[in-house]
Amino acid sequence: MSVSSPSFSFRSVALSALLPTFVFSIGQGAIIPMIPVIASSLGANLAFAGFLGGLFMMGELLGDVPAGSLVARFGERSAMIGAAIVCLVGLGVCLLFPTTVGLAVGILLSGLSTSVFALARHAFMTTYVPVQFRARALSTLGGTFRGGWAIGPFVAAGLIHATGWTSIVFWVHVVACVLVILILLVVPDPTASLARSRSEPGGERRRVNVFTTIRDNRAVLARMGLAAAIMSAVRSSRTVILPLWAVAIGMADAQTAIVIGIAGAVDFALFYTSGQIMDRFGRLWSAIPALTGLGLSHILLAFTSTEGLFIAIAITMALANGIGSGILMTVGADLAPRDDPARFLAAWRFTTHAGEASAPLAISGITVIASLATASLTLGVVGLIGALLFLRHLPRHVPRVARPDVG
Repeated sequence: MSVSSPSFSFRSVALSALLPTFVFSIGQGAIIPMIPVIASSLGANLAFAGFLGGLFMMGELLGDVPAGSLVARFGERSAMIGAAIVCLVGLGVCLLFPTTVGLAVGILLSGLSTSVFALARHAFMTTYVPVQFRARALSTLGGTFRGGWAIGPFVAAGLIHATGWTSIVFWVHVVACVLVILILLVVPDPTASLARSRSEPGGERRRVNVFTTIRDNRAVLARMGLAAAIMSAVRSSRTVILPLWAVAIGMADAQTAIVIGIAGAVDFALFYTSGQIMDRFGRLWSAIPALTGLGLSHILLAFTSTEGLFIAIAITMALANGIGSGILMTVGADLAPRDDPARFLAAWRFTTHAGEASAPLAISGITVIASLATASLTLGVVGLIGALLFLRHLPRHVPRVARPDVG
C-alpha cells in the first residue's frame, strides 16, 4: 500500500494501529467460531449454544456505553492495553471454569474488551487519516480484523487436531493478548501528537456519555443507524449460524474450523478492493452488494443439507462480506465530527452493535420456536430490507467524496 499524501502515509499507522489489531483478531478468530461448538460439548442444545455465541456481541454492545469516555479520557493506547487485560481475565474464566456459566461470563468479558479495543483504533483513524483516503484506511483496518479471523480458525483447527481439546483455542487468544500489550508498550504511537493538540487551549471537549450523544444525533442514527444495525446483524449471524449449521449436519469440529478459516481468507482478500470501491465510486457501491449477497446467502442456507453446498454458501457469504469490508466504520467516520469523533463513534457503534447482538438472540429464539432453517430464512429477508434502507438513506446523509489522485 503505497498510497500517500504530504500529510499521510499508510506506513505511519502500520505498526501502531494495524499490527495490534491483526494480532488481537487472530485470537478472536480462533475462539469465536468455536463458541457454539464448545457450548454444545458442554451440554448446550442448538438454541442455547446460539445464545452463548451471541454473548460476545452482547458484550460488545455493553462495552460501547463506557468505551467512548474511556478512550477520550485515557487515550487510544492506554484503552487498548486495558482492554487486552480485561480480555485476559475473561479467557481465564473460560479456562478455569469449563461450564456453560463460566463460558458465558468469560465470553461476555471478552466482548466488553473488544468494544473498547476496536473503538480506540476507529477513533484514531477517523481523526488521523485525511478524508480522501478514509475508506481505504478504514477498509485496511477492517482487513486486519479479517486477516486475523482468517488465520485464527486454521490455528484452532491445527491445535484441536493435535490435542483433541477444543478449548485449547482460548490459549491462542491468551497469547495474542499478551503480544498486543507488548507491541503497544514498545511501538511509538502517533496518537501522542494528537493527544497534545487536544490538551491545548480550545482543545477541551464536552463531557457527554453515549446516551446523550445518541439523543443529540437521534435523527441520523434512526435512519442510517437502522440500516447499519441490520448489516451488523446479518454479518454477525454468520459467526453463529454457520457453526450451528455445521453441528446440525454432522461436520467434525476441526473441519468446521477449516471451512470457516477458508471463508475468512476469502473475506480478507477483498478488504482493499472494498476501500477502493468506496473511495472511487461511493459508499453505496459497497453497501448494496454486501447486504444483498448476505441476505440471499442466508436464504439459500435455509435449504442446505449437504456439506458441499454448506461450504459453497460459506464462501459466498465471505465474498459478500468482503465487498462490504470497512463500510460501517467508514460511514460512521463520515458522519462523526473530526475534532471529537470518539463519543459519536461510540454512539454509532452502540447502534450497530445492537443489531450485531440481536442476531444471535434472534437465531436462538426462532430456533426454539420454529427451526434453525427458519432463523436463517428470516435473517436473509431482513438483510434484503437493509439493502433497501441503505439505498434510500445513504445518498442523503453521506455525500460523495471527491475521487483523489492516486499515485
